Amino acid sequence: MSTQTPDTETESEAEQPSSKPHHERRLAEKRERAETKEAERAAAAQDIKGETVELKVFRFDPEIEGKEEPRFDSFTIPFEKGMTVLDALIYARDQYDSSLTFRHSCRQAVCGSDAFFINGRQQLGCQTQMADLDWPVRVEPLPHQDVVKDLVVEMDHFYDQMEAVDPFFDPDDLPEGELEEQRQSPENRENIKLSTRCIWCGACMSSCNIAAGDNKYLGPAAINKAYRFYMDEREGEQKRQERLEIIEQEHGVWRCQTQFSCTNVCPKDIPLTEHIQELKREAVKQNLKFW
Repeated sequence: MSTQTPDTETESEAEQPSSKPHHERRLAEKRERAETKEAERAAAAQDIKGETVELKVFRFDPEIEGKEEPRFDSFTIPFEKGMTVLDALIYARDQYDSSLTFRHSCRQAVCGSDAFFINGRQQLGCQTQMADLDWPVRVEPLPHQDVVKDLVVEMDHFYDQMEAVDPFFDPDDLPEGELEEQRQSPENRENIKLSTRCIWCGACMSSCNIAAGDNKYLGPAAINKAYRFYMDEREGEQKRQERLEIIEQEHGVWRCQTQFSCTNVCPKDIPLTEHIQELKREAVKQNLKFW
């Protein structure tokens, strides 16, 4: 006959570990947290007063069980005049789901980090007004890029293509005085001015059908960067020749089919297709021989 009191038996039973396996308990806890979060989201949406807009955001997280399959989450966002897509995403992250992941920095269309596929078009989140879009607003990661998580895409390949054209100035001669500037004519500056606006956002590369099918194609952003230095009158003659050899290779300017998709989506209004065509003409002139 046991000498334990009923109270002691209850405490002993409570101290015993759960019969459920550890992974099942974790899954149950995750489901409970997800249900709680969904209830909080619904309650928060009901508390919003005034005009609202539905934001549909692409979600994907390969490292979290149950979130490996791509999906769209909807968020009810209170609309305000002047609200951008980036503003709406920040509201959704801060008020509804802190795990919502996307890149952003300056919020002034300068850093180029918040390029998304918004309502079927490559655009900067900080530059795109919610009032100018059809509702509900659908936000996805840039197409033709590997998705890391949610709206974040892998940019290493884009940066590699940019580096492939040697994106730096390389003159033959430098000014004699330490404080003397490298002079450039106003006419030449005007000619390359638009090409210097590139913010490395990757929108043009994402929109390019050629880049989608040819992983070695330099792409409009890299070719524009080559244009910026090749057309600069201060560039060294030997470097100009080397740069031209880079861009006239098999996967360079000749792969462009003049579809203007890159020009149409560029947030800085750079005439990318025109610059590519000008470099094609330069390559042809370089190879012409008269004798």
